[in-house]
Amino acid sequence: MAGHRLKYTNIMNIATPIQAKSRIGHTACPHDCPSTCALEVDLTEDGRIGRVRGANDHSYTSGVICAKVARYAERLYHPDRLMKPLRRAGAKGEGRWQELSWDDALDEIAEAFVKAEAKDGSEAIWPYFYAGTMGWVQRDSIERLRHAKRYSGFFSSICTNPAWTGFTMATGVLRGPDPREMGRTDCVVIWGTNAVATQVNVMTHAIKSRKERGAKIVVVDIYDNPTMKQADMALIVRPGSDAALACAVMHIAFRDGYADRAYMAKYADDPAGLEEHLKSKTPAWAADITGLSVDEIEAFAKLVGTTKKTYFRLGYGFTRQRNGAVAMHAAASIATVLGSWQYEGGGAFHSNSDIFRMDASELTGRAMKDQDIRMIDQSQIGRALTGDAVALRHRGPVTAMLIQNTNPVNIAPEQRLVKRGFARSDLFVAVHEQFMTDTAEMADIVIPATMFVEHDDIYRAGGQNHILLGPKLVEPPPTVRSNLFVIEELAKRLGVADRPGFGFSAREMIDRVLSRSGLPDYDYFLEHKWFDRQPDFDEAHFINGFAHPDGKFRFRPDWTNQPAPNRPPASVGLLGPHVELPEFPDQVDVIEVADPEHPFRLATSPSRNFLNSSFAETKTSRQKEGRPEVMINPADAEALDIAHGELVRIGNGRGDIRIHARVTTEVKPGVLIAEGLWPNKAHVDGEGINVLTGADPVAPYGGAAVHDNKVWLRKDMA
Repeated sequence: MAGHRLKYTNIMNIATPIQAKSRIGHTACPHDCPSTCALEVDLTEDGRIGRVRGANDHSYTSGVICAKVARYAERLYHPDRLMKPLRRAGAKGEGRWQELSWDDALDEIAEAFVKAEAKDGSEAIWPYFYAGTMGWVQRDSIERLRHAKRYSGFFSSICTNPAWTGFTMATGVLRGPDPREMGRTDCVVIWGTNAVATQVNVMTHAIKSRKERGAKIVVVDIYDNPTMKQADMALIVRPGSDAALACAVMHIAFRDGYADRAYMAKYADDPAGLEEHLKSKTPAWAADITGLSVDEIEAFAKLVGTTKKTYFRLGYGFTRQRNGAVAMHAAASIATVLGSWQYEGGGAFHSNSDIFRMDASELTGRAMKDQDIRMIDQSQIGRALTGDAVALRHRGPVTAMLIQNTNPVNIAPEQRLVKRGFARSDLFVAVHEQFMTDTAEMADIVIPATMFVEHDDIYRAGGQNHILLGPKLVEPPPTVRSNLFVIEELAKRLGVADRPGFGFSAREMIDRVLSRSGLPDYDYFLEHKWFDRQPDFDEAHFINGFAHPDGKFRFRPDWTNQPAPNRPPASVGLLGPHVELPEFPDQVDVIEVADPEHPFRLATSPSRNFLNSSFAETKTSRQKEGRPEVMINPADAEALDIAHGELVRIGNGRGDIRIHARVTTEVKPGVLIAEGLWPNKAHVDGEGINVLTGADPVAPYGGAAVHDNKVWLRKDMA
């Protein structure tokens, strides 16, 4: 058949209030968001979901979730949801498809993998996945198949690495003060994350402190976004200049007596060296770099310096620069100079990922992993698929892929390279998806995937402190299958179903993970819904020392030798310009500095109604976002004769795109913001914003600097 608009028959195609008798189901939000909210879902007697809301009895979610998840029924019952397996019937990307059975689809995928292995070896197959679901079983089972078959490895660099690396360089571990303490503090500094759009629960607790304690909310970011509009003190810095601000704040702390010298003497590695280093990092120096005024920097430093209970909530956004790991380390260092860690409601927090101690070794097939198998950087998919020798680790080509939970043709850097790679006639691609994404459109086989209320899974939060159960609440359509089903069926066809970890249902695997982790079983979670893993105060606040061998916070990080949560293996080695990383916190301009040919700095910030490329298909999200636009300061628009709503062209050495102008004072001169991610096909010429982003890695351990782009801008004359 032609086309792919397969209707979800006998189920509502739009989200409307459910009038039938209902009960409540409990689950966890599956999407790539640090909050991992606990959810309550209205369930009707005829097997549908209705309203989705935050669980009131969950101490972090506190009844609040983002609007896009609240209207999840609109996504679940969308008329364009994929319903049947499809085989490409024309050229790649042409959009002609034939229906086929599940058995035939799985047979063809397995046959393509067998042929690729016979021709070019097992590394020719590259299973590719990411965080479209954060459920451990449905997301990570693909790794078990990878290791069992010795397929190419997957270095998951794109999202978290700079932030995690920078924070653990400082503390030695990825945890911090209980995030619920944001509701019991006197000052919350929300740094580099548009929490209103991406982590709404941060705002819940921060506003609670403001209402109950008169706490101040400070926001540090690169434009006047919705979170900035909630701030008592709003600091709009130039992209990539966060470390300069942090250094100036610490300079003032030493200068004006806010620094807690006794605390640093006990808990920090070299406070005297840091103080000497910071003597030249004056507010005037930082003002020139950040675009803030000296008065703004002084006021911020005084506020946090005189407020013992200051909670630094450090996000991901400001680390998606080529100096992102350095920026995270510098921002976390402020809490140590001030001694903020000592107090409830004080310290620095980025993620609690290291508190959960869950054993996924059987789930991922870790015992079967061959260290000699190459690891390919997720962020460099475009380079790998177009034959770049370095990206391929100087080995053979990738000729077959299985893709789950991600949409690289839309979200990966260097989009033109990515699309060129996917267009190769010798590349077989199977995509397991919920909608016909930009990536699915380039596939040979597309198979339909369940959504989170249609399968069992277990979740652990990063931005909070709970392990949460996500039980199946409704039956999926009869022609849709879970990620685990696909992995198990391919394992049978590829001759590895007898290997450890295969042959279990999702519920059985959840119980096995919980048992190996010393946690209560599935039935406990079914009754209690979640399990609080938050360490006690002393551990969370590092009262007994930081997690380095000597117990000291590192003002002088070992950028090239220290462990980190996702350090690349030895076969990949150090990444990016690591030799340029500073001895102490400092501004390091390894970023794409604007120049006469590229006078603007472009960031691809998240929008409020999309979550990466998820929710971009739902009607309400699209209506609320309008269309792809680039935000331009009025002074820049006037200088270039650009009117609000006109088409403009943005470009750099990677390519150029056309996009509509949104002229607004929400951005500073010289800065452009394109909120998204919009599907490529939503753009004027079918090319998305990631045409302009680079895949060169962030030092020292990798990551994609998607907010760090120098570009030119001009009025479109076409």
